[in-house]
Amino acid sequence: MPVMILGLVLWTAAHLFKRVAPGLRWRLGEMPGKMVVSVLVIASVALMVVGYRRAETEAIYEPLAGMGHLNNLLMLASVFLIGVPHSKGVVRSRIRHPMLVAVILWAIAHLLVNGDLASIVLFGTLGIWAVASIVLINAQQDWAAPAPGRIRSDAIGVAITLAVYAIIAAIHIWLGHNPFLGTYP
Repeated sequence: MPVMILGLVLWTAAHLFKRVAPGLRWRLGEMPGKMVVSVLVIASVALMVVGYRRAETEAIYEPLAGMGHLNNLLMLASVFLIGVPHSKGVVRSRIRHPMLVAVILWAIAHLLVNGDLASIVLFGTLGIWAVASIVLINAQQDWAAPAPGRIRSDAIGVAITLAVYAIIAAIHIWLGHNPFLGTYP
C-alpha cells in the first residue's frame, strides 16, 4: 500500500501545484512546468495501479447487495461527464467542473462496491482531491457559463459514452470483475 499512497501524494501534488504554488510554476516556465506536471501524473498513475494491485485485501465493510447496478449508473454518468468539456452541448453550459464531478461520481461508485482498505484509501483520496480542487478553483476564479450549445452534441456524447463504457466493462470482465453482476463477492 505504500506504493499506492506515494502515487496518491504525487497525483495530488501535481494537480494542486497550479492552485497552491502558481508562482513557482511560472518561474519554471510554461513548457517545463507542464512537462514536470505531466511526468508526475504519469508516474502517479503507474504507482497507484501497481500499489493497488499489490495491496492485500483487508475488508472494512461489506458492500450492500445490488450496489453494482447503482455503480453502473454512476459510472455511465461519470464517463459522460469526462467528455463534456470537449463538447459544445447544453450540459457544458450547466456544469462548471464536469471532469472533477466525474471523478467524484467515479470514486463514490467504486466505494459502493469495494469495502476493502486499499479501495477506501484509493477512491476516497481521489474523491476528496476532486472536491478540494473544486473548492480551490471556485475560490480563485469566477465562472461565466458558456452559451448553451446544441442538444445534438450531448446526444453524440451519450453515444460515445456507451461505446467507451462498453470498452471499460469489457476490460473489467477480462480482469475478472464483471460489472453487470449487481453484487460483488
